[in-house]
Amino acid sequence: MNITASAIEFNNFELMFEIKYAKVFANQEKGMIICELLTDYIPIDDFKEVFNEISKIVENGKYEKFIFDKRSLRAFHQPSMEWYFLNWKNKMLELGLYKHRKILPEEKWFEKMVMIAKEQIIKNNPDNIIHLLDIKYCNSIEEAILV
Repeated sequence: MNITASAIEFNNFELMFEIKYAKVFANQEKGMIICELLTDYIPIDDFKEVFNEISKIVENGKYEKFIFDKRSLRAFHQPSMEWYFLNWKNKMLELGLYKHRKILPEEKWFEKMVMIAKEQIIKNNPDNIIHLLDIKYCNSIEEAILV
């Protein structure tokens, strides 16, 4: 069993669904959802499908923290990030999901791309909700659960 799996199991997360691109776990008692990406690239329509399924889980429970484990990614896709940032996060905030923990790939170029894209999205969308969100970057599932 890998460390991620043991952290999920130890914290009583339940597997909600698994598809080609992602595994999603939830612990309603702790108010947390974990999305672990499984591939190095996700086409935008599949990305949206994963997050629309996560939306259904959030709508039917009481969640405040979302842990997004992107360590498997090896490609950065700006349109996916924009949709996630401007559409999905807005909808989730309305449902009480305001804590976002992100685990990025170790490659420094990926982190740099995320930060550049985030700055661009904020600049181009001054009415965004980023100031209402609690966003932190973590190195592991264990850390993301705790902070």
